[in-house]
Amino acid sequence: MSKFTNRLFEESSPYLLQHAHNPVDWYPWGEEALGRARAENKPILVSIGYAACHWCHVMEKESFEDEATAAIMNEHFINIKIDREERPDLDHIYMDAVQTMTGSGGWPLNVFLTPAGKPFYGGTYFPPKAVYNRPSWTEVLHGVINAYRDKQDAIEAQADNLTQHLVRSNEFGLQSVQELGEDFEAHFTKEKARLLFTNVMKNADREEGGFGQAPKFPQTFTIRFLLHHYFYTKNEDALRQARLSLDKMIQGGIYDQLGGGFARYATDGAWLVPHFEKMLYDNALLVTVLCEAFQLTGDPLYERTIRQTLSFVERELLSPEYGFYSALDADSEGEEGKYYVWDKATVDALLGEESTLFCAFYDVTTEGNWEHKNILNCPVAPAAFAAAQGITLEELWRRMDSCRGKLMQVRNRRIRPLLDDKQLLGWNALMNLAFSQAAGALGSEHYRDVAVRNMAFLLSRFNQADGAFHHTYKEGVARYPAFLDDYSALIQALLQLQEVTSDTGYLHTAKALASRVIDHFSEPETGFFFFTPTGQADIIVRKKEVYDGAVPSGNAVMAINLYSLGIIFDVPAWRERSVRICSLLQQTVSRYPGSFGVWATMIQALIYTIPEIAIIGGDFAMHREDVLRRFLPIHVLQSAPTGPTNQDFPMLVNKPDSSDTAIFLCRDYACQQPVNEVDMLMRQIDNV
Repeated sequence: MSKFTNRLFEESSPYLLQHAHNPVDWYPWGEEALGRARAENKPILVSIGYAACHWCHVMEKESFEDEATAAIMNEHFINIKIDREERPDLDHIYMDAVQTMTGSGGWPLNVFLTPAGKPFYGGTYFPPKAVYNRPSWTEVLHGVINAYRDKQDAIEAQADNLTQHLVRSNEFGLQSVQELGEDFEAHFTKEKARLLFTNVMKNADREEGGFGQAPKFPQTFTIRFLLHHYFYTKNEDALRQARLSLDKMIQGGIYDQLGGGFARYATDGAWLVPHFEKMLYDNALLVTVLCEAFQLTGDPLYERTIRQTLSFVERELLSPEYGFYSALDADSEGEEGKYYVWDKATVDALLGEESTLFCAFYDVTTEGNWEHKNILNCPVAPAAFAAAQGITLEELWRRMDSCRGKLMQVRNRRIRPLLDDKQLLGWNALMNLAFSQAAGALGSEHYRDVAVRNMAFLLSRFNQADGAFHHTYKEGVARYPAFLDDYSALIQALLQLQEVTSDTGYLHTAKALASRVIDHFSEPETGFFFFTPTGQADIIVRKKEVYDGAVPSGNAVMAINLYSLGIIFDVPAWRERSVRICSLLQQTVSRYPGSFGVWATMIQALIYTIPEIAIIGGDFAMHREDVLRRFLPIHVLQSAPTGPTNQDFPMLVNKPDSSDTAIFLCRDYACQQPVNEVDMLMRQIDNV
């Protein structure tokens, strides 16, 4: 039996449950803790992390499990633990505050608040003893205790000023309507697209792929922008950098060479050493961009990686109800990466004669490539390696897959990393989108079926009686109001699922959800959306997130959604709103496209036109599948056996009845002459 048990014991979040037996008197975020802080006039310590966070585990072990440290925290603070994935709204607010105060952020995030919930000091990881000019955690605690006792008025004033700064930061990067004038679309020029590309490439690593220096994140939004830019312009530099980035990640240690799936990021510039946690959203976003890369290039390496990654997702992250779990931890048995790394002696013993080829291909040596162990990676591209060995690529993969199977049998007997088994609406929607895109790109009925079953789960388990949705679900219980990112991703997934199924019911659901977002999240003055719905009482600021973080900006995704739904249902105000918010942000996007990749991709689409495609009659499903295998940037696609007589879908009505399939390419419902072959459609699109 545990020596200590605190209030987190009754929570469902794996991260909060990890701290349920700390000697710290942790509270979950809520009125009980906040009310006690006000009643006792005590500062609040908010500590934010997530279940797969390595340094969160380190700080827990060093400080939060230490009884002497806990005694200081319990006497002088109201201590609150937050799972950033359950409450991203709170994480956004307090992360912005710490970044403003210190210039950096990360997790664990430790921030001190006044009893009113306003931040006045904070940081990330603090060691148990001062080192590298970083104070110890107990030094930080005593410093805050003394300051709050002796300078409370000054702290209150500082907290008020910081809170006002957070409010003002909502307007960062936005131009005024007066600056833009009446004609929003006049700002979308091909010169702007070239500027976006130029500024993206300023940060490109042309040797190892990706963008910027270590640590390196996948930056799938930027890669996707480059793929689209190549489609529009045939600029080979764009395609080269996109492919280099994907190839280097696939060959690197950031990709699980045995089991499939990507880690969150690489700690080095060459993608060798990952931060070993595997997040649902990263794998969803990478599958999505890999689908587009495969559609564009036909490279079988991309198809292989898509299939392996989705196999990993189904094997390790899919619940019996067809929801997707959130993450796998970086640690097992208290060591980061232990589950994934190998020593050469073990590999030799398992593989026998095949070990020589396997070790050469996957960079396995006696010395190891990381902390005397080996992270499997491919220093030489597979095709080049096969050629150097005098074997075909097919033979290389056949032999390596046989070896991989043997090592997987052994790895599966190791102690596994912790599974974060909560299911988040937005992250599930991103993976739903990935399965739908894979279904189209690879022509897979199985992937389509997974997407359909997962969507049924989301619509039945996360919904509320009034049409609202919850953010998180676990073991039959859904909690917390859904945020903008949840709704925007769900709408996007519904639109994509309609494309691969032709089921118009998904469109009606998407339209209803978009109306809800407009009613409950809108900022009327600008047309943007707040992250939280109206009426939420436990936050000090309603944030308006416009930049892309680990997941796409909910505002950017809503811009795409509103444009698409505005076409599908002929709602001009929605299309105009989409163009308007893109216009208000376009200047900042042009300067910093790496932080606004989804916006950059949408603005580029507006510059080069967004095709509207209707497939009617005859063997429409076969032609739909053919279109889905092709690479098309942002577009609107509907298909049906005949043009329906109701007026719900203007793209489909008033089309001539025929026993043959007719494919229409339209803009603002003005259509070119129909064609009956997808190759002819693609030529029409190229000539627009």
